[in-house]
Amino acid sequence: MSVILPKNAQAVIIGGGVVGCSVAYHLAKLGYTDVVLLERKKLTSGTTWHAAGLVGQMRSSLNLTQMVKYSGNLYETLEAETGMATGYRRTGSISLATNQERLTEYKRNASLAKVHGVDVQILTTDELRDKVNLFNLDDVVGGAWIPKDGKADPANVAMALAKGAKNNGVKIFEDVKVTGILKKDGKAVGVQTEYGDIQSDAVVNCGGMWAREVGKMAGVSVPLHACEHFYFLTSAVPNMGDMPVVRVPDESAYYKEDAGKILVGLFEPNAKPWAQNGIPEDFCFDQIQDDLDHCMPYLELAMNRVPVMESLGIETLFNGPESFTPDDNFQIGESPELGNFYVAAGFNSIGIQAAGGAGKYLAEWIVGKEPPCDLWDVDIRRNEPFQNNKIYLANRVTETLGYLYENHFPYHQYETARGLRKTPLYEFFKERGACFGEVAGWERPNWFVPKDLIGKVEAKYEYSWGRQNWFDFHRLEQQAIREAVGMYEMSSYAKIRVKGSDAMDFMQMICANDVDVGVGKMVYTQWLNRKGGIEADVTVTRLEIDDYLIVSGTMCLNRDMHWLKKNLPEGANCSLFDATSAEGCIAIMGPNSRDLLQSLTDTDMSNESFPFANVRNIEVGMANVRAHRITYVGELGWELYFPIEFSSYVAELIDSKGEEFSLRQIGMHTVDSCRIEKAYRHFGHDITDEDHVIDAGLGFAVKLDKSPSKFGNFIGYDSVKAKKAAGYEMRVMQFLLSNPEPMLYHNEPILKNGEIVGHLTSGTYSHTLGGAVGLGYVTCLPNESHEDILSAEYTIEVEGIIEKASASLKPMYDPLNKKIRN
Repeated sequence: MSVILPKNAQAVIIGGGVVGCSVAYHLAKLGYTDVVLLERKKLTSGTTWHAAGLVGQMRSSLNLTQMVKYSGNLYETLEAETGMATGYRRTGSISLATNQERLTEYKRNASLAKVHGVDVQILTTDELRDKVNLFNLDDVVGGAWIPKDGKADPANVAMALAKGAKNNGVKIFEDVKVTGILKKDGKAVGVQTEYGDIQSDAVVNCGGMWAREVGKMAGVSVPLHACEHFYFLTSAVPNMGDMPVVRVPDESAYYKEDAGKILVGLFEPNAKPWAQNGIPEDFCFDQIQDDLDHCMPYLELAMNRVPVMESLGIETLFNGPESFTPDDNFQIGESPELGNFYVAAGFNSIGIQAAGGAGKYLAEWIVGKEPPCDLWDVDIRRNEPFQNNKIYLANRVTETLGYLYENHFPYHQYETARGLRKTPLYEFFKERGACFGEVAGWERPNWFVPKDLIGKVEAKYEYSWGRQNWFDFHRLEQQAIREAVGMYEMSSYAKIRVKGSDAMDFMQMICANDVDVGVGKMVYTQWLNRKGGIEADVTVTRLEIDDYLIVSGTMCLNRDMHWLKKNLPEGANCSLFDATSAEGCIAIMGPNSRDLLQSLTDTDMSNESFPFANVRNIEVGMANVRAHRITYVGELGWELYFPIEFSSYVAELIDSKGEEFSLRQIGMHTVDSCRIEKAYRHFGHDITDEDHVIDAGLGFAVKLDKSPSKFGNFIGYDSVKAKKAAGYEMRVMQFLLSNPEPMLYHNEPILKNGEIVGHLTSGTYSHTLGGAVGLGYVTCLPNESHEDILSAEYTIEVEGIIEKASASLKPMYDPLNKKIRN
C-alpha cells in the first residue's frame, strides 16, 4: 500500500497513543493548521489500549495538579465536541492506610490539596466502611477520599482526541514508521519515513515505550524503559454496581470496577524490565506472557483484602508493557541536545491522567517557544546523558514502577542503579561515616555517623515523616558549621566555562547582575526569561578577561547549557564547555574556617587581604588551589577548587589539620538546612522560571543601570524595569514554628489570619533556631510596608494541625550578614 504524505508541516508528531493525540488536538486548538501525526501501527496500539484509565486530581506540585485536573475536565467535554464517548466518570477514589506513617502521608497530601483547590478528605476506618463495603478493613487505620477522582476508557479518550484533532485540520497517518530525524544547524527540521520525508518546524516525540529509540535517531536522550505491568480481572460480581477506585499502596495494588468485575492492578516493588534488546518489530495490541509466580504474593493479599474474590476466581491475568523513567516523573519539553525537537513520553502509568494537560502544556510550549509555567519536575532537561544507558535503565525501573505506591518519605533515595558517578573522595567520606545520597547520578554524602559511633551505627536511612535516625547527627553538623568549622564536597556542582573575546558581552546579556568586573571577582546572579522569571541561579567568576566560570546546582547542568546555547548570538566569538568533571571542589565553612586555612597556606587570608566575593590562587600544602570566598550556608568560608586528581591529597590534609580547629565532615542535608536558616533560595523549589526575580526578593542582584553589552540589554530587562516601577505582588517570607516538635519539608500550607495564602517552597529543621523553619511566597500589595505585612498572624498547617509560626522578611539567622563579611 502506498501512502502519500505531505512534504511540509508546522509540526510532525511521532506516536499515536493518547499523549500524541492530545498534543495534536491542542496544537490544532492553538491555530496550528498544518500538523501531521504519524503512527507506526494503529492508534492506541502500544500502551494506551490496555491502560487502566485512572484519572486522579492530585499531584506533587501546583502546576502538575492543574495539569491533571485539566485532563479530567477535558474528558468530560470531549463527547459533546466530537460525538465520541470517553467513558469518563467521577467515581471518586479511596486510598487505604494500613499503618500510621502512610496515614501521615495522606494527611500531608490533604493539607497540600487545600492549596491546590482539590477536595481531599481524611476518613476514619468506620467512615470508609460505608464507601468500600467489599473490602476487609480490619487492619486499616484510616484513609483518604477524593470525591472528584475518576476513570475513563483509555482507547476511547485517545480516539476522541484524534477525532477532535482531525476536525481541526490535523492529518493522521497509521502504518507509517519514522525512520530518521532530519537535522540542520542544531535543530530538527523534519522526519524521514519509508514513504518520503516531511519538512517540519517542530518534531514531537510521543513514542511511548519507543520514545528512547526515536530519541536516539535524533541524538537525544529520552531515558525510559518498558516494564511488565500486571493486572487481574475477576469474574462478574453479583449486584456490584459502581464503586470508587480503591488504592492499597501498602499492598502495591489498586482496585476498580470494570464492566461489573473487579480489576486489580499491581505496582509491585520488584518489577520486571521488558524488551531490553528491543521491542518486537510487529508489536501491536499485544500482551506479554503472564507470570503467575511473580504475581501470586500480591494476588493472595488481594484475596484477603476483598474476600469475595476467593469465590469469584480470576478470569484474566493480563501482562502489558508500560514505560518508566529513572525518577518516576515523565519527560516533557524541548530537548537540550537538538532544537525544535520536543518530547512527551515516559508517563509511568499515569498517561491517561496526565495526557490531556500534558498535551495542552506541550502545545503551548511549542507555539510560545518557552514553557507555559514551571514544569521543572518533569522537564526533560533534568536528565543526564548516562541515564539513557539501557542497562542503567533496566536496573532502575525495577524500582521506579513500584515507587509510585511507596510511601514518599522525605529524603528518599533510590537503591538501584547506584554507584555509577563517584568523585575521588567517595572512599574518603565512606571511611568517615558517610551516608550517601544520589543527585543526577552523583554519590554525595547526605549525613555522617559521628566518629565515635562508626562501626556501631550503620550509615543507612530509616525513613519516617517524623525525626529520622540521623536527626541528632544533623544537629552536630549544624553546630559545627555555626560554631566551629565544617567541610563538605561540591565536586558534583555544575561548572561551565565561557571563553572568548565576546565572553563578557555574552554574559552581560545572559546575567541580570553586572559581571563586567575585575579578574578574580565573583558575582551572584540570575538568568531571566523575558517575563522576568528565573531560568538559573548561579555564581559567575571572572577568571581572566575573556574567561568566566559559572557554578550552578548539580541538577541544572543540562538546563543551563541549553539556555546558554539557545541564547548565544549568531557569530559571537564565544565557546562553552562543561568543566564539571575537570575540577574538584571542597567547601570549608564556619567561624574557624579562616584559621584552619591560614594554618595550611602562607597567603594572607584576612578580611582586608581576601575580602568576600574574591578569588585567589593559593598554595595549600603541596597543592595549587583556587580559593573562592563565598558561602551558601551563611558563614565565613571558602570554596577550594583544584584539579580533580588533587582531591584526596587536599581532603586528607584539611581533615588531618582540621582536628585542631574542631573540623567536622558535613552532609548535604546540613548544607540545605543552613541555607534555609539564612533564607537563601534554591532553584527548583523557591525560585523557578515563573517566579519573577523581584517577587523572589532578589532585586539586589539585578543591575538595570549596568552598561548594555554589544548584544543589547540583559534578557528580562524590560520586565524587571516594569516590575520595579509597579512594585511587589509576592514576597518570600521565612517562617519558624513555635512548637519545636513538628517537622517541615515543603508544600505545607501557609495561613494568613486563618486563610490559606500559599505554601512552603522549602522546609527543614533548624537546630540553631530551635524549631522547624521554611520559606514561602505570600501575596502583598505593591506598596505594602514591612510592618503591615508582618502585622498579620501567620500559621502553618502540618498534617492537618494548625501550628503557630513567627514570620520574617529578613533572614532569621544573621540578618545583617556580619558573619559572612568579617
